[in-house]
Amino acid sequence: MNSPLRKIIFPAAGMGTRFLPATKATPKEMLTIVDKPLIQYGVEEALDAGMDEIVIVTGRGKRAIEDHFDISSELEANLHAAGKDALYQTVSRVARMADVAYIRQKQPLGLGHAVLCAAPWVGDACFGVSLADELILSEGKSAMQQLCEVHEQTGASVIGLAHVPDNEVSRYGIVDAQDENGLLRLHGMIEKPAINQAPSNLAMIGRYIFTPRLFALLKETKPGTGNEIQLTDAMRQLASEEPVYGVVIEGQRFDAGNPCGFLLANVILGLQHPQHGETLRAALTEMKLIPPVR
Repeated sequence: MNSPLRKIIFPAAGMGTRFLPATKATPKEMLTIVDKPLIQYGVEEALDAGMDEIVIVTGRGKRAIEDHFDISSELEANLHAAGKDALYQTVSRVARMADVAYIRQKQPLGLGHAVLCAAPWVGDACFGVSLADELILSEGKSAMQQLCEVHEQTGASVIGLAHVPDNEVSRYGIVDAQDENGLLRLHGMIEKPAINQAPSNLAMIGRYIFTPRLFALLKETKPGTGNEIQLTDAMRQLASEEPVYGVVIEGQRFDAGNPCGFLLANVILGLQHPQHGETLRAALTEMKLIPPVR
Protein backbone atom coordinates (compact mmCIF):
# COMPACT_ATOMS: atom_id res chain seq x y z
CA MET A 1 0.00 0.00 0.00
CA ASN A 2 1.34 3.44 -0.93
CA SER A 3 2.18 5.89 1.85
CA PRO A 4 -0.20 8.86 2.13
CA LEU A 5 0.84 11.74 -0.08
CA ARG A 6 1.49 14.67 2.28
CA LYS A 7 4.17 16.89 0.76
CA ILE A 8 3.61 19.55 -1.90
CA ILE A 9 5.83 22.22 -3.44
CA PHE A 10 4.59 25.60 -4.65
CA PRO A 11 7.21 27.26 -6.89
CA ALA A 12 6.68 30.99 -6.36
CA ALA A 13 9.99 32.63 -7.14
CA GLY A 14 9.20 33.85 -10.67
CA MET A 15 9.35 37.55 -11.50
CA GLY A 16 5.86 37.76 -12.97
CA THR A 17 7.00 39.74 -16.01
CA ARG A 18 3.67 39.27 -17.83
CA PHE A 19 1.99 41.36 -15.12
CA LEU A 20 4.40 44.27 -14.94
CA PRO A 21 4.15 46.90 -13.57
CA ALA A 22 1.70 45.33 -11.08
CA THR A 23 4.28 42.73 -10.03
CA LYS A 24 7.19 45.15 -9.66
CA ALA A 25 6.64 45.18 -5.89
CA THR A 26 3.80 42.65 -5.46
CA PRO A 27 4.31 38.90 -5.94
CA LYS A 28 2.25 37.50 -8.81
CA GLU A 29 1.02 34.81 -6.45
CA MET A 30 -0.54 37.52 -4.25
CA LEU A 31 -2.69 38.99 -7.03
CA THR A 32 -6.30 38.50 -6.00
CA ILE A 33 -9.15 36.70 -7.66
CA VAL A 34 -12.06 38.66 -6.15
CA ASP A 35 -10.99 38.59 -2.48
CA LYS A 36 -8.36 35.84 -2.24
CA PRO A 37 -4.81 35.72 -3.59
CA LEU A 38 -3.92 33.03 -6.10
CA ILE A 39 -1.56 31.25 -3.71
CA GLN A 40 -4.36 30.78 -1.18
CA TYR A 41 -6.56 29.03 -3.75
CA GLY A 42 -3.67 26.65 -4.42
CA VAL A 43 -2.97 25.93 -0.74
CA GLU A 44 -6.65 25.29 -0.05
CA GLU A 45 -6.76 22.84 -2.96
CA ALA A 46 -3.73 21.00 -1.60
CA LEU A 47 -5.21 20.77 1.89
CA ASP A 48 -8.46 19.46 0.40
CA ALA A 49 -6.43 16.62 -1.12
CA GLY A 50 -4.79 15.81 2.24
CA MET A 51 -1.46 17.40 1.31
CA ASP A 52 -0.75 19.35 4.48
CA GLU A 53 3.07 19.52 4.41
CA ILE A 54 3.54 22.61 2.28
CA VAL A 55 6.70 24.30 1.10
CA ILE A 56 6.69 27.47 -0.95
CA VAL A 57 9.81 28.20 -2.97
CA THR A 58 10.20 31.97 -2.92
CA GLY A 59 12.68 34.57 -4.15
CA ARG A 60 13.59 38.17 -3.61
CA GLY A 61 10.58 40.43 -3.07
CA LYS A 62 8.21 37.61 -2.08
CA ARG A 63 7.91 38.37 1.64
CA ALA A 64 4.20 39.20 1.26
CA ILE A 65 3.49 35.49 0.70
CA GLU A 66 5.00 34.62 4.07
CA ASP A 67 3.12 37.44 5.78
CA HIS A 68 -0.17 36.28 4.27
CA PHE A 69 0.00 32.87 5.95
CA ASP A 70 1.39 34.27 9.21
CA ILE A 71 -0.58 35.36 12.26
CA SER A 72 -1.21 39.13 12.41
CA SER A 73 -1.99 39.63 16.10
CA GLU A 74 -2.65 43.37 15.77
CA LEU A 75 -5.04 42.96 12.82
CA GLU A 76 -6.92 40.14 14.53
CA ALA A 77 -7.20 42.10 17.77
CA ASN A 78 -8.53 45.17 15.94
CA LEU A 79 -11.12 43.16 14.01
CA HIS A 80 -12.24 41.36 17.16
CA ALA A 81 -12.50 44.61 19.15
CA ALA A 82 -14.52 46.24 16.36
CA GLY A 83 -16.98 43.38 16.35
CA LYS A 84 -16.11 42.40 12.78
CA ASP A 85 -16.48 38.72 13.56
CA ALA A 86 -16.78 37.44 9.98
CA LEU A 87 -13.58 39.19 8.90
CA TYR A 88 -11.85 38.10 12.10
CA GLN A 89 -12.74 34.47 11.41
CA THR A 90 -11.55 34.75 7.80
CA VAL A 91 -8.19 36.28 8.70
CA SER A 92 -7.67 33.87 11.59
CA ARG A 93 -8.45 30.85 9.42
CA VAL A 94 -5.94 31.87 6.73
CA ALA A 95 -3.15 32.19 9.28
CA ARG A 96 -3.91 28.82 10.86
CA MET A 97 -4.96 26.68 7.89
CA ALA A 98 -1.51 25.15 7.49
CA ASP A 99 2.07 25.22 8.68
CA VAL A 100 4.02 26.44 5.67
CA ALA A 101 7.78 26.15 5.16
CA TYR A 102 9.71 28.51 2.88
CA ILE A 103 12.82 27.89 0.79
CA ARG A 104 14.63 30.57 -1.16
CA GLN A 105 15.54 30.17 -4.83
CA LYS A 106 18.48 32.56 -4.98
CA GLN A 107 18.79 32.67 -8.76
CA PRO A 108 16.06 32.56 -11.44
CA LEU A 109 17.23 29.30 -13.00
CA GLY A 110 13.87 27.90 -14.07
CA LEU A 111 10.98 25.83 -12.80
CA GLY A 112 13.04 22.65 -12.62
CA HIS A 113 15.60 24.39 -10.43
CA ALA A 114 12.86 25.78 -8.18
CA VAL A 115 11.50 22.28 -7.60
CA LEU A 116 15.02 20.98 -6.97
CA CYS A 117 15.53 23.63 -4.27
CA ALA A 118 12.92 21.81 -2.18
CA ALA A 119 14.61 18.39 -2.42
CA PRO A 120 16.16 18.49 1.10
CA TRP A 121 12.72 19.26 2.56
CA VAL A 122 10.93 16.49 0.63
CA GLY A 123 13.50 13.76 1.17
CA ASP A 124 12.84 10.28 -0.20
CA ALA A 125 9.08 10.61 -0.61
CA CYS A 126 6.60 11.14 -3.40
CA PHE A 127 5.41 14.72 -3.59
CA GLY A 128 3.13 17.13 -5.39
CA VAL A 129 3.92 20.30 -7.30
CA SER A 130 1.33 23.01 -7.91
CA LEU A 131 1.63 26.20 -9.94
CA ALA A 132 -0.64 28.73 -8.26
CA ASP A 133 -1.24 30.84 -11.37
CA GLU A 134 -3.15 27.90 -12.87
CA LEU A 135 -6.47 28.29 -11.08
CA ILE A 136 -8.63 25.16 -11.29
CA LEU A 137 -12.01 24.98 -9.59
CA SER A 138 -14.03 21.76 -9.43
CA GLU A 139 -17.50 21.13 -8.09
CA GLY A 140 -16.56 17.58 -7.10
CA LYS A 141 -13.01 16.34 -6.55
CA SER A 142 -10.32 19.01 -6.67
CA ALA A 143 -7.59 18.90 -9.30
CA MET A 144 -5.03 17.50 -6.87
CA GLN A 145 -7.52 14.93 -5.59
CA GLN A 146 -8.00 13.68 -9.14
CA LEU A 147 -4.23 13.20 -9.49
CA CYS A 148 -3.96 11.60 -6.05
CA GLU A 149 -6.46 8.90 -6.98
CA VAL A 150 -4.32 7.72 -9.91
CA HIS A 151 -1.15 7.94 -7.81
CA GLU A 152 -2.74 5.84 -5.06
CA GLN A 153 -3.72 3.28 -7.69
CA THR A 154 -0.33 3.11 -9.43
CA GLY A 155 2.32 4.54 -7.07
CA ALA A 156 3.65 6.42 -10.12
CA SER A 157 4.11 10.01 -11.17
CA VAL A 158 0.93 11.70 -12.42
CA ILE A 159 0.56 14.86 -14.51
CA GLY A 160 -2.51 17.09 -14.80
CA LEU A 161 -3.63 17.64 -18.40
CA ALA A 162 -6.16 19.63 -20.39
CA HIS A 163 -7.21 19.67 -24.04
CA VAL A 164 -6.21 23.01 -25.58
CA PRO A 165 -7.12 24.56 -28.96
CA ASP A 166 -4.63 24.17 -31.79
CA ASN A 167 -3.76 27.87 -31.71
CA GLU A 168 -2.68 27.55 -28.05
CA VAL A 169 -0.56 24.40 -28.35
CA SER A 170 2.66 26.39 -28.75
CA ARG A 171 2.14 27.98 -25.31
CA TYR A 172 2.31 24.72 -23.34
CA GLY A 173 4.23 21.56 -22.68
CA ILE A 174 2.42 18.95 -24.80
CA VAL A 175 2.41 15.22 -24.05
CA ASP A 176 2.48 12.04 -26.10
CA ALA A 177 -0.15 9.91 -24.34
CA GLN A 178 -1.54 6.44 -25.03
CA ASP A 179 -4.29 4.49 -23.31
CA GLU A 180 -3.01 1.70 -21.09
CA ASN A 181 -5.62 -0.31 -19.20
CA GLY A 182 -7.87 2.71 -18.88
CA LEU A 183 -5.08 5.08 -17.85
CA LEU A 184 -3.17 7.60 -19.95
CA ARG A 185 0.49 6.51 -20.04
CA LEU A 186 2.83 9.32 -21.04
CA HIS A 187 5.67 8.38 -23.37
CA GLY A 188 7.10 11.83 -23.88
CA MET A 189 6.50 15.55 -23.78
CA ILE A 190 7.59 18.55 -25.83
CA GLU A 191 7.87 22.08 -24.46
CA LYS A 192 5.90 24.64 -26.52
CA PRO A 193 5.94 22.84 -29.89
CA ALA A 194 4.62 24.17 -33.17
CA ILE A 195 1.26 22.60 -33.97
CA ASN A 196 2.75 20.46 -36.76
CA GLN A 197 5.31 19.04 -34.29
CA ALA A 198 2.93 18.42 -31.39
CA PRO A 199 2.10 14.78 -30.57
CA SER A 200 -1.37 15.78 -29.28
CA ASN A 201 -3.31 18.74 -27.98
CA LEU A 202 -3.01 17.56 -24.36
CA ALA A 203 -1.23 20.24 -22.36
CA MET A 204 0.37 20.05 -18.93
CA ILE A 205 -1.43 22.53 -16.69
CA GLY A 206 0.52 23.01 -13.51
CA ARG A 207 -0.50 20.05 -11.33
CA TYR A 208 1.98 17.23 -10.79
CA ILE A 209 2.78 14.29 -8.54
CA PHE A 210 6.30 12.90 -8.75
CA THR A 211 8.30 10.01 -7.39
CA PRO A 212 11.57 11.10 -5.72
CA ARG A 213 13.50 9.86 -8.77
CA LEU A 214 12.70 13.23 -10.33
CA PHE A 215 15.18 15.00 -8.03
CA ALA A 216 18.09 12.87 -9.23
CA LEU A 217 17.13 13.59 -12.81
CA LEU A 218 16.85 17.33 -12.16
CA LYS A 219 20.38 17.31 -10.74
CA GLU A 220 21.58 15.79 -14.03
CA THR A 221 19.51 18.07 -16.28
CA LYS A 222 21.58 20.62 -18.15
CA PRO A 223 20.28 24.17 -18.60
CA GLY A 224 18.16 24.59 -21.70
CA THR A 225 16.16 27.51 -23.06
CA GLY A 226 17.04 30.77 -21.32
CA ASN A 227 19.85 28.99 -19.44
CA GLU A 228 17.17 27.50 -17.19
CA ILE A 229 16.75 23.97 -15.85
CA GLN A 230 13.54 22.86 -17.48
CA LEU A 231 11.17 20.63 -15.52
CA THR A 232 9.92 19.17 -18.82
CA ASP A 233 13.40 17.85 -19.68
CA ALA A 234 13.61 15.90 -16.43
CA MET A 235 10.02 14.66 -16.83
CA ARG A 236 10.81 13.35 -20.29
CA GLN A 237 13.68 11.31 -18.89
CA LEU A 238 11.52 10.13 -15.99
CA ALA A 239 8.89 8.85 -18.43
CA SER A 240 11.56 6.84 -20.24
CA GLU A 241 12.62 5.11 -16.99
CA GLU A 242 9.36 4.48 -15.15
CA PRO A 243 5.61 4.83 -15.69
CA VAL A 244 4.23 8.37 -15.77
CA TYR A 245 0.49 8.83 -16.15
CA GLY A 246 -1.71 11.72 -17.15
CA VAL A 247 -5.13 12.82 -15.93
CA VAL A 248 -7.40 15.10 -17.95
CA ILE A 249 -8.56 17.27 -15.08
CA GLU A 250 -12.26 17.93 -14.71
CA GLY A 251 -13.00 21.47 -13.59
CA GLN A 252 -13.12 25.12 -14.53
CA ARG A 253 -9.60 26.24 -15.41
CA PHE A 254 -8.20 29.76 -15.66
CA ASP A 255 -4.69 30.57 -16.85
CA ALA A 256 -4.41 33.38 -14.32
CA GLY A 257 -0.72 33.77 -15.09
CA ASN A 258 -1.60 36.03 -18.00
CA PRO A 259 -3.70 39.22 -17.78
CA CYS A 260 -6.57 37.97 -19.96
CA GLY A 261 -7.03 34.75 -17.97
CA PHE A 262 -6.71 36.69 -14.74
CA LEU A 263 -9.42 39.16 -15.76
CA LEU A 264 -11.69 36.36 -16.91
CA ALA A 265 -11.28 34.56 -13.58
CA ASN A 266 -12.20 37.71 -11.69
CA VAL A 267 -15.32 38.28 -13.78
CA ILE A 268 -16.56 34.67 -13.61
CA LEU A 269 -15.77 34.15 -9.93
CA GLY A 270 -17.01 37.64 -9.14
CA LEU A 271 -20.39 36.83 -10.66
CA GLN A 272 -20.48 33.59 -8.68
CA HIS A 273 -19.43 35.18 -5.38
CA PRO A 274 -22.10 34.78 -2.66
CA GLN A 275 -21.54 38.28 -1.28
CA HIS A 276 -20.60 40.36 -4.32
CA GLY A 277 -22.05 38.44 -7.27
CA GLU A 278 -25.52 39.98 -7.31
CA THR A 279 -24.18 43.55 -7.08
CA LEU A 280 -21.61 42.92 -9.80
CA ARG A 281 -24.19 41.37 -12.11
CA ALA A 282 -26.54 44.32 -11.61
CA ALA A 283 -23.77 46.82 -12.38
CA LEU A 284 -22.65 44.99 -15.53
CA THR A 285 -26.26 44.68 -16.65
CA GLU A 286 -26.86 48.39 -16.11
CA MET A 287 -23.79 49.16 -18.21
CA LYS A 288 -25.20 46.78 -20.86
CA LEU A 289 -22.06 44.62 -20.69
CA ILE A 290 -24.08 41.49 -19.97
CA PRO A 291 -27.74 40.74 -20.77
CA PRO A 292 -30.30 40.83 -17.95
CA VAL A 293 -31.26 37.56 -16.30
CA ARG A 294 -34.57 36.25 -17.66
